[in-house]
Amino acid sequence: MSNKITELSKANFDAEVLQPEMPVLVDFWAPWCMPCRMVGPVVEQLADDYAGKVKVCKLNIDDHQEIAARFQVMSIPTLMIFKNGKLVDKTVGAMPKRAYVNLLDAHL
Repeated sequence: MSNKITELSKANFDAEVLQPEMPVLVDFWAPWCMPCRMVGPVVEQLADDYAGKVKVCKLNIDDHQEIAARFQVMSIPTLMIFKNGKLVDKTVGAMPKRAYVNLLDAHL
């Protein structure tokens, strides 16, 4: 995993996702999920492409089911964008990089 991606847990979720002033992209995923594994390299590219503009994080839903439930994640991969502590956009399912770029650009 890229060193530009923050691994989330119950202990750091609020501080890493809800408090930053810059937009935060959260990838809700699981290791057994094939579409998640396809999206993983794209998320790493986004972390590099948007370094300093968007904080990129990953949350393993198997390890943190309570957070997935808190945000009503029903299918994975689910990517959510938070801005100023609020959920502002989300996408469910594997998509091409261009779709994620468009999503992020809309919130910069």
